[in-house]
Amino acid sequence: MPVSDLIRQHLAGLRALLILTLITGFAYPGIVWVAGQLPGLHDKSHGSIIEVDGRAVGSSQLGQSFTDANGDPIAWYFQSRPSAAGDGYDTLASGGSNLGPENIVDTPADPALLAAGSDPEPAGFAPSLLTQVCTRSHEIGLREGVDGARPFCTPGGVGAVLSVLGPRAADGTVLPQRVVSVNEPCRARSAGSTPVFLAEYQGVPVECAQYGEDYSTGRIIPMAGNAVAEPAVPADAVTSSGSGLDPHISPAYAEIQVNRVAAARGIEPAAVRELLAAHTSGRVLGFAGEPRVHVLELNLDLDSRYPVARAAAGE
Repeated sequence: MPVSDLIRQHLAGLRALLILTLITGFAYPGIVWVAGQLPGLHDKSHGSIIEVDGRAVGSSQLGQSFTDANGDPIAWYFQSRPSAAGDGYDTLASGGSNLGPENIVDTPADPALLAAGSDPEPAGFAPSLLTQVCTRSHEIGLREGVDGARPFCTPGGVGAVLSVLGPRAADGTVLPQRVVSVNEPCRARSAGSTPVFLAEYQGVPVECAQYGEDYSTGRIIPMAGNAVAEPAVPADAVTSSGSGLDPHISPAYAEIQVNRVAAARGIEPAAVRELLAAHTSGRVLGFAGEPRVHVLELNLDLDSRYPVARAAAGE
């Protein structure tokens, strides 16, 4: 190839680089920035920040946790839904858990590490989506004074899942010879307690799970149990949103929190319900989505109208 042609090609590539740099690196961002300053868009482009006494306390578009330094829910605040974004509501790690409905078997913790004082997660414990839902429902039930039971959950708050081991009949069914509750490790057994959630399955005693044994060769069966089909603890209270940053909860989840918040603030539940109704939005355009409650705005309104003596409360 002649040197002159080579130079022309490189000059053409350089011109394209400069033009595209001007368009995509300067012109387009500049246009977007200017558009973001227009009335009606300015607040959104600047993060929809909510301020109290000149101090930023959150965003109307992003959720946040209402917990103390130990990660425990603060009693006088309505609680948000769970978040799988980083350690919770991390805007730099927006996303869900990526766990699906078939994720029902836990990865157990190493009992030796637990005995040495390690926390469950560093010891290898990875709860399934089912156990996460069951644990949250159990804890919320205790905290809010409602029934935390739900289908496919043990009374202790883990996934009620059996591994049925044995030969298979001609029709493919398993003839049980051994049955294991895979999410109830034997180390959980304590004096006076029931080792597993179910005494027997088709006449075969149900065992607790031994660490290190593989139960995947058996037929994995989630057990619905006797819990009602519509639990008192709603679905959004025990599952995270796809972004992990949802600032809203359902009116049903807010309602079961009313008595706790009222008691912590020393006011009547009716007063809390009045503010709850004021911060409940209906479906968009009357048909899209579901009714929702903005948690931060509700909590700020509660602080404004019914402040808590935080020093006396230990915060």
